[in-house]
Amino acid sequence: MRIGVLAYKGSEAALSDWTPVIEHLNKSLPAYHFTLSDYDADGLREAVQHHRVDFVITNGGQYIALEAEFGLSRIATLESPHAASPAQSIGSAVIVRADRKDIAGLSDLRGRRVAAVAPEAFGGYLAAVRELRQLGIDPESDFGRLDFLGLPMQRIVEAVAQGSADAGIVRSCLLEEMAREGRLRLADFRVLSPRSVQGFRCGLSSRLYPDWPIATARHTDLKLAKAVAKELLSMPPTAQGFAWTVPADYQAVHELYRELRIGPYAYLRETGLEGLARRYWPFLLIGFIALAGWVVHAVRVEHQVYVRTGELRRALAARDEAEARMRENQEQVEHLSRLSILGELSGTLAHELNQPLATIGNYAQSLLRRQASGRLTPEAVDEAGTSITVQAERAGGILRRIRDFARKRAVVRERQPLEDLAREAVALFCGMQAHAPSVTVDSGLTPGAIVEVDALQIQQVMLNLLKNVDDAAKGLPEERCRIDLTLSREGDWYRVSVRDRGHGLPEALRARLFEAFFTTKPDGMGLGLSICKTIVETHGGRLWAKPNADGPGMTFTFALPADEPVS
Repeated sequence: MRIGVLAYKGSEAALSDWTPVIEHLNKSLPAYHFTLSDYDADGLREAVQHHRVDFVITNGGQYIALEAEFGLSRIATLESPHAASPAQSIGSAVIVRADRKDIAGLSDLRGRRVAAVAPEAFGGYLAAVRELRQLGIDPESDFGRLDFLGLPMQRIVEAVAQGSADAGIVRSCLLEEMAREGRLRLADFRVLSPRSVQGFRCGLSSRLYPDWPIATARHTDLKLAKAVAKELLSMPPTAQGFAWTVPADYQAVHELYRELRIGPYAYLRETGLEGLARRYWPFLLIGFIALAGWVVHAVRVEHQVYVRTGELRRALAARDEAEARMRENQEQVEHLSRLSILGELSGTLAHELNQPLATIGNYAQSLLRRQASGRLTPEAVDEAGTSITVQAERAGGILRRIRDFARKRAVVRERQPLEDLAREAVALFCGMQAHAPSVTVDSGLTPGAIVEVDALQIQQVMLNLLKNVDDAAKGLPEERCRIDLTLSREGDWYRVSVRDRGHGLPEALRARLFEAFFTTKPDGMGLGLSICKTIVETHGGRLWAKPNADGPGMTFTFALPADEPVS
């Protein structure tokens, strides 16, 4: 089994850093032989493309690019002793020599000579670029010179030390690692615009991002991937304190790439007329028609004001008529302005968007045909504009529910109506599927029953249970695909039960349902129910499953403490 790694410090350092991982896997999985191959960024991408590696260890930036292009899937994230959390572990340090008093912060880099690794380097360039652009500095145009020196990253430190670069962009903690190895003195360098993050022990100039993941290639056997993930998660820390933990959320990396319009989001750079016309031509057509109508009416109003001014001086009746016409024209201008639809598609489109988008396209094509044939009338514009607006609002509602549920945010516990959380979770579940089953919500709670929870975490549990029971009834008759969600109170506890009418599970398998990495699905990782159990228990509750007493299938139930105890 071949493991490809990004050797940002060179081949020798890569071999030293990752040999403990190879040795642990070879010892824990003797049926396989694992080998390590080091690459630069381009070489690693080529190795993934041509199936020359089975697993990949790289930074979060290259991972999401390879995930989008080749279908890589992360199974674990590196846990560093230098950071308090694997989700906040990697960033950029922009360094200068300590004696450069003329460069005090990032804003002083305009017109300077700056060295970096490569345009696609994550900690060695991109994390710092985001901070520079927010200060109004474009490295490509505002630096006096921008040199990409390639790997190993120590070249940037050497260029700064020798004076061939005024400043350098390196991965956070590189300076500290080189100091521990006796290769430099930290006192000889200074980090620009330093940031202080609790638990992070290295100099830092940017925001922090998740640590390196290990990911499986698309062709890698799923059973082997699960076995490797299990062994890595149980691997003891190395002598340097590094270990592996469950896969982190890389949404922060997606946000950086989206903001810089690179990698999977490079299409956002299509800002020319041709790119806009190709991607957003229905919206541009409606906007152009609305703008043209506004200009025509604005000119007409100005002309009428000029003409009617003279008439107003001669007769009161003429003045009243002119005022009436002006009011009428103003109403028409306001009406046409409402036909301007400004939309931006983002995120992953659900299946249900096909129908409203197809309707929008049909009306837009109808307008083009009428315009080409000379039969375009204000009534046709009004009818098409109104229908397009309705369909756009429908599509927007679907996107809004998905976007709200998936957003990256801090855990916040608030007092929430439990029934509202359940109904929102059902709406999201049904909206994310092409052929959603019938879901019945039966609430026996008093109006306004409140729980103090993190709303999105509890909805995640509900959504996971709904998806599991839906999978349990796949291929069965429609009446057995129905799902019942029941809300009730017993003593000081609120209960949420999700019942299916599927095949059920033998007692031996039911006893292992909530174990990590145990799954009955051929393509499952076995983490969903384990994570749900952890979330519920973190909220002071518990989660369990049992077979239905009055028919086939299973019922999954979790209990949460009621906000007000029973007196």
